[in-house]
Amino acid sequence: RSSTRLRRSSWCPTERDCPRGRVGAVALETAAPRRRRAVTHKVMKLQLSMLTLAASGALALAPLARRRRGPSSARRAATIDAPATAAPPPAAATEDGPCAVLLLNLGGPETSSDVEPFLYNLFADPDIIRLPAALSGLQTAIAWLIAKRRAPKSRAAYDSIGGGSPILKYTNEQARLLEHALNADGGSQQFKCYVAMRYWHPFTDEAMARAAADGCSSAVVLPLYPHFSISTTGSSLRALLAEMQATAPALMQRHTVVPSWQGSPGYVDLVAKLVSEALDDLEKTAPPGPKPTVLFSAHGVPVSYVEEAGDPYKRHIEETVELVTRRVKQTRGDETADFELAFQSRVGPVKWLEPYTDDALENLGRRGKDRVVVVPISFVSEHIETLEELDIEYREVAEDAGIKYWRRVPALNLDSDFIAELKRQVTGALDKPVMSSVDACIVNSFDLAEAPVGVLPGLGEPVELMNGRTMTVALTLTVLFELLADSRVINVLGLGAV
Repeated sequence: RSSTRLRRSSWCPTERDCPRGRVGAVALETAAPRRRRAVTHKVMKLQLSMLTLAASGALALAPLARRRRGPSSARRAATIDAPATAAPPPAAATEDGPCAVLLLNLGGPETSSDVEPFLYNLFADPDIIRLPAALSGLQTAIAWLIAKRRAPKSRAAYDSIGGGSPILKYTNEQARLLEHALNADGGSQQFKCYVAMRYWHPFTDEAMARAAADGCSSAVVLPLYPHFSISTTGSSLRALLAEMQATAPALMQRHTVVPSWQGSPGYVDLVAKLVSEALDDLEKTAPPGPKPTVLFSAHGVPVSYVEEAGDPYKRHIEETVELVTRRVKQTRGDETADFELAFQSRVGPVKWLEPYTDDALENLGRRGKDRVVVVPISFVSEHIETLEELDIEYREVAEDAGIKYWRRVPALNLDSDFIAELKRQVTGALDKPVMSSVDACIVNSFDLAEAPVGVLPGLGEPVELMNGRTMTVALTLTVLFELLADSRVINVLGLGAV
């Protein structure tokens, strides 16, 4: 148990602000990035020299290790779900108690005072800052530094949208509406829905504790990420699995997972409906002009996730975009609009999925396109990256590029069709063979049996947050970067806008 728990540190304001569960992968809810600044060749050369120094000291980034899984690795992955039965019954086949529906999402700070500990929880994840195993003792020290450094700018971003993220408000209401819809049929099986956030309250362990207190004896795990990624669904399932093993062995044996739902007809139809409504509004309010462009904007991930770790995220996004585009053209005609895909939230010098959303908007302006419908394709609820990044920052980019007519499709939020789709995902999961947390990751090329990069091999628990020696090294390197490169260390780490 101790090896799958993040040791709480004295830095956290209260114990309740530190998540339980094994640290997993980077999540996608971040404070919105500021526009990228050009880095001169001289500064880049200096940064590379400093990274070389850091590698011999204690602060270097390692390339993302390719995760290959042969038969032996697959067998190891299966053992993490032990003790397993040969053919476990469907999750809702029991009449012992309610079936828990666990809605997985990232979470976000609700107030300004929540921003710094939220950032710490985020950056303490060893897959967001990938260190060599020998240097992983710096993980929590770096997380502390980045949280301290980024908190003021992140607070300003959250203040611009009301002082906190609305993601919990939306997710709680989605859970309430879904629970009502599932129980409205009057069947013998009762359902209870719980919100399990990865990096802020209610944490996964809080959701599990509530489910146990309510007597739930089975569970359906529904990630609110339509597209599987190591950094979202993979990370959330890792935390959930650790907590189930530790505190809810009954649910461990009687749970099933929806691994992804990027191509679900209900989801595709809903996004296509929202796109069509935005195009209708544009036609009614904008004067005649060039054909509009529908720009799907998905949260980006580093290219290494896809090319080296086998993350299916890009393929899942492209599948959704293709299906939505086809559906819109079926209802409005082939010439209704041009359709393009871009990726937002790229930060730092590391190569991320391209094209970048700001570049795509500038390119549209250069091509004489003056009207655009932006679709936040990888987000189901409004949060910092729709309300601040898209609505404020990227809209400004569009206006500077000469785009006069801007429409942004809303997130799915509380749309009745979305709640109906969530219900279909739950009931559909119960009608299919059981898929455990491990199985859900295996089918998406992610091996949950592998230890997070940031855990030192052979140690029973992750490293302490404040180790004096590592803290001294980290602080020294930070000062050197600040004084000599005029560029924050977190920019070098590729995290400069969070």
